[in-house]
Order: sequence, then structure tokens, then C-alpha cells
Amino acid sequence: MSDDKPGDAPASAGRGGLAIAGAKAYFILIGFVQQTLLGRLLGADGYGAYSSVMAIANVADNVVISSSIQGTSRTVAEASSGELDGAQRRTLSIHAALALPIAGLFAVFAPMVARASGAPHVAAHARVAALIVFGYCLYTPLVGALNGRRRFLAQAALDVGYATLRTVTMLGGAYLFASSGAAPLGAVSGFALAALSIVPIAAAVAGLGRRGPGGPALSEYLRLLWPLALAQLFLNMLMQSDITLLRYFASERAAADGLLGVEAALAADRTVGVYRACQLFAFLPYQLLLSVTFILFPLLARAHADGDAEAVKTYVRTGLRLSLVIGGAMVAVIAGLGPLLLSLAFKPEIAEPGGRCLRVLALGQGAFALYGVFATVLSSLHRERWSMALNAVATGLVVAASWAIVPGAGQGAALAERAAWATSAALLVAAASGAVAVWRVAGALVSPWTLARVLLAGGLAGAIPAALGWQGKIVALALAAIVGAAYLAALVVTRELGRADLELVLRVARRRR
Repeated sequence: MSDDKPGDAPASAGRGGLAIAGAKAYFILIGFVQQTLLGRLLGADGYGAYSSVMAIANVADNVVISSSIQGTSRTVAEASSGELDGAQRRTLSIHAALALPIAGLFAVFAPMVARASGAPHVAAHARVAALIVFGYCLYTPLVGALNGRRRFLAQAALDVGYATLRTVTMLGGAYLFASSGAAPLGAVSGFALAALSIVPIAAAVAGLGRRGPGGPALSEYLRLLWPLALAQLFLNMLMQSDITLLRYFASERAAADGLLGVEAALAADRTVGVYRACQLFAFLPYQLLLSVTFILFPLLARAHADGDAEAVKTYVRTGLRLSLVIGGAMVAVIAGLGPLLLSLAFKPEIAEPGGRCLRVLALGQGAFALYGVFATVLSSLHRERWSMALNAVATGLVVAASWAIVPGAGQGAALAERAAWATSAALLVAAASGAVAVWRVAGALVSPWTLARVLLAGGLAGAIPAALGWQGKIVALALAAIVGAAYLAALVVTRELGRADLELVLRVARRRR
């Protein structure tokens, strides 16, 4: 375990932190390629069908991923040096025993959710997705063990390897099943193959620990795990409830328009496909900020275990400021370039109706990215139940806003845009609530001046594409660079970024050598 001083927190995890960030950037890039090619292989309706399956599966997958990583990481991070191996073995054994029951429950209930949301034609796909859940139940605790030991380089390498493997198997599965008209099922099957194949690789990298002292008793660990799992369940219901409800509303709209059977299902699939394409870009800030939480979680857990309140405050302030600055840059680019970004990745049948939806959704998901960091801080400081309650309330807000705003819109772009407005409004309220909770628990938060400068810089930079009026795929990347540069320049001019930040970067770079 590291014995660096709290003031050196950003540099103490320098090499591993850069590795995790690099791996996450690669994960985002390969995921972008994966989803772009899937959209072209499957078409708007097939992509919508696939997205309907994954909206259900992602709730279970992400609950397993986050609770397993956080539970294992915290247990290992807080263990004494003589009990590390025993704690790791004991925790991994508990997760292995839970894998089959969890996957079995998903296999039973996921098809029911598919039918209830107006997508009975993907019920079989949902059963196949149970294999993904099973694989993640075994794989992600191993990642948590690496994280708890602060083996960030190994964790990053595993992340890169799995992202590549998953992309290859998903695209391969979609291609092989396309001739039989079942490309979405092929993509889900390829995903399942990757989730199962990565398990022995991860076991070889992380190790299984050894029998010996250390590690929680089963009842003790389950008391830790259940609030983490419930917090993540509500968090991921929050992430997926908008697209699941949109599927329902789109099916209802199709029926009201007089469409029946296959025609109704295809119309709803196309609407969901447009919204999912917007989510692909809007979720980017959240996905990138996961790299911050991977570093922040074990540091906070260790500081909390040591009773070092000042270290906790330092880590919270540093992590939240970094998250805000990085997230602000991404939101400015995504919201500013909205329609152009969609045209880079998708055919006109998806890109053209999704432009306005993406602009709105980018703002809400930027708030959600910060909310995810707040939730991680609360969990690392043993406030899982606070996080669980906040996530439940936020999910309720999304559901209530969706029911109030979305119904009544026309099919397609209008319905998707209303869903984006409902989701974004609820997520802004959720992020504000998360900030208040972190302040009460940690006694620290990002400076309000930092928030104001980031909002100003993001607003000015994000307005550049509309002011220039440039169109076409060729100029999209140039515009992204211009928006990013303008954002950084605004932060420098307002003195949010300065010499201290440059010195920090140089210190981290020196630690890499």
C-alpha cells in the first residue's frame, strides 16, 4: 500500500492513473467503433432491437460490475499487508458462489421485462444475455482485486484486452448471424462469448489469493455488498430507465398510429435506435470519468480506514475538480457538434433525426457523469446507503419526468427529444443532490468558482460550431479540436488552469520514468 502524503495524491497514482485513463480512452474509442459498425451491420431497426436487449442487460451487468469491483477493492484496500492474500481469496470465493444464482434470476426475469417494455421479439436474446451476467460475476471481482492492490497498470491492460476481445466477438457474431436474419442475436451471443472468455485470463493476471487469515465472513461481506448492489441497481436503472420507457412509449405511439405486429415493432425499434445512438456520445463523459473513480475509490477507502479526515478532503477536492474540468470539455464538444458527430458514426436514417436529441442529452449526461463520481465518493466512505437512497430518488425523478413529458409526442425524433429533455432535467436535480450529500459526508467539494469557470468556458466553446455554421463530416474533427482548444484557453484566461496544474502534470510525468 502506498504511503504517499495526501498532498501528493494526484502524483502518487500518477503512472497507474495515466494507464487507467489511457485504457478508458481506448475503451471509449473501441466502443465507438464497435457501436458504429454494429449500427451499419444491423440497420436502424436491428440496432434498436439490440439496444432494447442491452438496456435490460446493462442494468444487471453494471450492478454486478460496480458492486463487485467496489466490494472487492474496498475489502482488499483496507486489509493489512499480512492479510491481503487471504482477503482476496475469501472475497473471490464469495462472488464465485453468487454467480450462478444471479445469472439464473436474470435468465428468468429478463424476458419478462422485454415483453413488458413492448419488445417480445427480443426475449430469447435476453436469455442469452444471462451468460454475460454470469461471466461478469466471475470477471469483475478479479478487476476489483487489482484495483484494491493499486495494480492500476495490470487493471488497465486487462481493460484494453477485454474491450478488444468484446468488439471482435460482437461484430463477428453479428456478421455470422446476419445471413439468417438474426444479426442482433449474433451480437448478443458474441458479447456473451467475450464475457466468458476473459475470466481465465483475468484469473491469471490478478491471481486468486491464498488461504490464510484475512477477509470478511460471509454474513459480514453480504452486509457490505447488498447496499452497494442496491445503490448500483438504482444507479443503473437511472441509466437505462429512459431508453426502456422510451421503448414502451414508442410502442404505444405505434399502436395509436394504427401500426400492428412487425410494423409496430420496427417503428419502435427505429425510435430506440436513434436515442441509443445519441446515448453513445452522451455517455462519453461518464465513461471517461470512470477512470477517475477507479483511482479515487481505493485512495479514499484507505484514508477513511486510517481515520485521516484531511486526506479524505484533499482526495475529494482533487478528484471532483479533475472530473469537472474533464467532463466540461467533453460536454462542450458533444453538445456543440451534436448532429455532426452523429453523421460521422451513423447512416442518415439515424444521424439526421437525432441531432437535437443529442444536444439536449449531452447536458444531462454531463451532470450524470459528476453524479457518478459523487456516488463513488459516498460508497468509498462507507455511505452506501446514502448512495442507494440518492440513486432511488434520482431514478424516480427520471421515471416521473418521462411519464409527464414524453407521451403525446410523434414517433421518431420528436419522441426521442422529449425523452432527452425529461432525462436531462431529472439528472441535473440528481447531481445537485449528490453534491450536497458529499459535502455533508466529506466536508469538502469543488470550489464554486471552479464550477462557474467551467460552465462559462463550456458555454462559450460549445457555441462555436453554431456560430461558424460549418457543415460536413470532414470539418467535424477540426471543429472538435477548435472547441477543445477554446475551452482550455477560456480556463487559462479565467485562471482556473495555471502554473500549479502544469507542475502537477510534470510531476506525474517524472513519476512515469
